[in-house]
Amino acid sequence: MALLLALVSFVTVVLILGGLLLLAGGGRRQEVIRRRLASIEKAQKRGSTSLELDLVRDELLSDVPVIHQMLLRWSWAGRLRTFIWQAGLRIKPGKLVLVSAVLAMGAGLMAHYMYRNLLLTPVAGVVGGLLPLGFVAFMRRRRLRDFERNFPEAIDLLGRAIRAGHALSTGMEMIGKELPEPVAGEFRVTFEETNFGLPFKDALLNLSERVPLIDVRFFVSALLVQKETGGNLAEILDSLSKVIRERFKIYGEVRTRTAQGRLTAGILIALPPMMMLALGILNPSYVRILFTDVWGPYMLAIAAILQIVGSAILWKIVHIEV
Repeated sequence: MALLLALVSFVTVVLILGGLLLLAGGGRRQEVIRRRLASIEKAQKRGSTSLELDLVRDELLSDVPVIHQMLLRWSWAGRLRTFIWQAGLRIKPGKLVLVSAVLAMGAGLMAHYMYRNLLLTPVAGVVGGLLPLGFVAFMRRRRLRDFERNFPEAIDLLGRAIRAGHALSTGMEMIGKELPEPVAGEFRVTFEETNFGLPFKDALLNLSERVPLIDVRFFVSALLVQKETGGNLAEILDSLSKVIRERFKIYGEVRTRTAQGRLTAGILIALPPMMMLALGILNPSYVRILFTDVWGPYMLAIAAILQIVGSAILWKIVHIEV
């Protein structure tokens, strides 16, 4: 009986949310037109056709037509697609949104029928819904870190190719063949865009949008300035590679000097859940009251919120940008 009631509640919530989204998206046609016009204006400022406009037309946000049309009306769907692309994943935004919604409702219903607490239910739903986005953010950060690590080698290879008499586009093709992912994949996309007729300037700007790293912005700016003013491109690339390597050296020194702080932050973050787990094993009756008493779930929710806030503050203190 409880399982049937949970299933009925789940279906009801899905139908209500779907109806609300459809009603909210019904009057957003003007927003779609505005974003299309903004893409055209962006292309005119660059002086060429914008690839982003083609992506809006051709690339599906979901395999389900209704969900695709619904997501197309929201401006954040494009940013979510870019976020997923930067993580190196090939999942569509609609699928990610559906997985997040299912996990959110599943976690909320489980917490509701297990503890029947009005505060714990939305907290569990939010945590369940954020799990897929957290995984995508983790994969994105790891992929960008791998790109940043191999980027100086890509610049050196490009400089050697130019000294050997090859064109800049040929050097990018060599990077796409010789270096590991994700550097090879991003430069391969840039090379293919230029082959398909996209101006070189727009291809570089698309690279800086796909890889939001300050080193890539320096690289794109250097190439665009050299294209406008002239100069020895090989020397410019060598100087840029040296600057990036020096920044990595400084970053390594900063990590060495902040190692104790990061270790302390990790211990402080892990201490409350580890202590709760240890007490649950050694003295279960001492911890059980947090789940059986009326005020227990409230205390757990407040503790979880404070733990998240404290972790964010500690991370901000020990993480120094270079």
